[in-house]
Amino acid sequence: MVKYQLKITESAERELREFHKKLQDRIVDKILKLGENPRLSGSKKLLGTDNYRIRVGDYRIYSIDNDKRTITILDIGHRKDIYC
Repeated sequence: MVKYQLKITESAERELREFHKKLQDRIVDKILKLGENPRLSGSKKLLGTDNYRIRVGDYRIYSIDNDKRTITILDIGHRKDIYC
């Protein structure tokens, strides 16, 4: 049962499509789990923002919980690139 509405930006969706199928599946699984619990074990709030990050291998998924029971996937990228 999804408790939060999930949204994904066009840019995050494009990035997701570039990954191989196995990694896509892992990331999608984590996104769906965020819909049940937006503060999963391992998620961290980013300083100075309302954004969170969760790790999937070497990749980072950024989301925001705007207290409207909505989680928006803002960006998906490798940890060496995502913080730029």
